[in-house]
Amino acid sequence: MRVEIWSDIACPWCYVGKARFEKALEAFPHRDQVEVIHRSFELDPGRAKGDVQPVLAMLGKKYGMSQAQAQAGEENLGAQAAAEGLDYRTRDRDHGNTFDMHRLLHFAKEQGRQDELIQILYRANFAEERSVFTEGDERLVELAVEAGLDADAARTVLADPAAYADEVRADEREAAELGANGVPFFVLDRAYGVSGAQPAEVFTQALTQAWGNRSPLKLIDDGGAQACGPDGCEVPQR
Repeated sequence: MRVEIWSDIACPWCYVGKARFEKALEAFPHRDQVEVIHRSFELDPGRAKGDVQPVLAMLGKKYGMSQAQAQAGEENLGAQAAAEGLDYRTRDRDHGNTFDMHRLLHFAKEQGRQDELIQILYRANFAEERSVFTEGDERLVELAVEAGLDADAARTVLADPAAYADEVRADEREAAELGANGVPFFVLDRAYGVSGAQPAEVFTQALTQAWGNRSPLKLIDDGGAQACGPDGCEVPQR
């Protein structure tokens, strides 16, 4: 079974939702037969690469919140994250463009290190004092190396704005086609969708239902075609 997760590194509920989903997946009896793929979704696709601002200022501008309201929301997110065993800085975080991170995640997918990298990016953005937005490409290269990727290869990807850009845009178009207008958005076997950072029990229910309702293979065979099997290949008879 395949589970695709549309998310953004700048999305705190994606950070929390990933932990809740993984809690459900860990207890799922067929977890070794579940493939998880992370898909790209930008919460702020129009933001320029160098446009970085404090999270509280961004929330105030985007949602019309007061400073106190925005801070209260961050405190609530911090409590939700802590309940899942996650570190979360409720003050002095910043917000910026995540397109390069998504490009790097597609590169990591090719190397079999996508899940490692996305978790490291989440941790760096939500739990660490150093910014993932203001230190340039070398900060992302450092995190890529921590995820097991080659530094020079990661640096090459980041230096080329076209590298994996089409893959990111394709993910985003697909999200729109599936009706996902927010993240996290989980799609199970292209048959079931789960929106938001649901409790682990909801993910457990979704995994169980999707697994049980998988369509069995329908065999089309008129009995006359030759084939190869464990005992060898059939020899046509004249």
